[in-house]
Formats: sequence, structure tokens, C-alpha cells
Amino acid sequence: MSNITKNQLENLRKQYPIGCVVKLISMDDSFAPKRGTLGKVFYIDDTGTIHVNWDNGSTLGILFGVDKIERIE
Repeated sequence: MSNITKNQLENLRKQYPIGCVVKLISMDDSFAPKRGTLGKVFYIDDTGTIHVNWDNGSTLGILFGVDKIERIE
């Protein structure tokens, strides 16, 4: 369960809008794509998990407060 506030969730959705490209910095998952993998955000759920279609075919989500990504402009 996430401890994200309504304001944090709103800011997260503004920072990572649907369709934006992100780069993986770190993910605490043994099945994580390699660091530096690019992907497109396709959904942010109410717990703050950012769901990404990674270029390697994975769709693992970025957990709020655990994993790290960077938005690519």
C-alpha cells in the first residue's frame, strides 16, 4: 500500500503525463529492465505507480517512493 497524498498524486500525474518518455534510473525488482532503458508512460494509478511500456517489452510499473525514473524531454 502506498502512502501517497492526493497532492503528491496530482503532481506526479503532471510531472509524468500519459505518453511522456522516461528513462529508468533504478528499480527494486529482479525482473527490472536495465538501467537507462527508455519507455512511455501509459497510466498512473491511485497508489502512484507509474505504468510504463518499456522499450524492451516489459510493462513493470515504477513504485512511488521506491523506484526512480527521469523524464526525457
